[in-house]
Amino acid sequence: MAGVSTPELAVAVSNAGGLGSLGSAMLSPAQFVEQMTTVRQATNQPVNANFFVHPAPAADATREARLRERLAPYYHDLGINPPAELTAPPSFDAAMLDAVVDASPAVVSFHFGLPTQTALAAVKATGAFVLSSATTVAEARQLETDGADAIIAQGYEAGGHRGTFASAFEVAQIGSFALVPQIVDAVAVPVIAAGGIADGRGIAAALALGADAVQIGTAFMRCPEAATSELHRRALAATTDAGTNVTRAFSGRPARALTNRYVDEMRDYDDYPDFPLVRSLSGPLAKATSESGSDDFLSMWAGQAAALGCEIGAAELVKVLMDEAQAVLLRLQP
Repeated sequence: MAGVSTPELAVAVSNAGGLGSLGSAMLSPAQFVEQMTTVRQATNQPVNANFFVHPAPAADATREARLRERLAPYYHDLGINPPAELTAPPSFDAAMLDAVVDASPAVVSFHFGLPTQTALAAVKATGAFVLSSATTVAEARQLETDGADAIIAQGYEAGGHRGTFASAFEVAQIGSFALVPQIVDAVAVPVIAAGGIADGRGIAAALALGADAVQIGTAFMRCPEAATSELHRRALAATTDAGTNVTRAFSGRPARALTNRYVDEMRDYDDYPDFPLVRSLSGPLAKATSESGSDDFLSMWAGQAAALGCEIGAAELVKVLMDEAQAVLLRLQP
């Protein structure tokens, strides 16, 4: 949810009985502290802060040159120049760790594994409950061994970046229905199901598979409290069950997004610089076209259940989801 989550969305969800989340991977430490301050002023309920912990990207002039050549026609047609060099925001570094320790959110979650043991110990010393995503059973076991308090079982249906960190992407394409019960059987810590869950039926199914909770992202992207762009909202409203694809074209790392011109035309390309350097080259294309009202190059993250979403306030959505799940569970009782 990085880029579309807001303090207002997190507060609304937490105040309604869920666990609101701040997608903080794209924030500076100062921005994170500012958003956490806003959250604290609006709720005394727990809120989760989520971060990426990817390895620092290594420069590769050959792969960079190839991608520049592939994207050159797009830049030419749009009348813009590509950036002179590729840059990337830091991963979960010392400055962000200090900010997290100072802000002390009740829950801290990580994507692409866990931070160093030293950093993890500092986070847990604040009393934070720590989550991290697994896309395979092996990753779930590693996260438990390394100190995660709960595991997010991220099925292949999930929107946004795949959390894969210790498995080959080719073997980490496991759907939620198969992944959740296997992770439940493999670890002793709580398991949170994620991926393809957008209504009460999905919640009930996840609980039946042994999950202790669910994580829902795409269903909240059309809430008025979310920072989802108007182009993205319109595309979500128009999507179908076959409207998403996993692509590396936006960031260099596999991520599920709504299919558009860029996703479609980059299907045959797979020689990207390290994550997240690619964003330096894909970002200007998205900016140039979105300013003219086109979503052709926009990264519109979404899960496979996007078509089940609706435009509704976040607090009301939490209530609807809870009521729907309860109704399904009651109907299934003997």
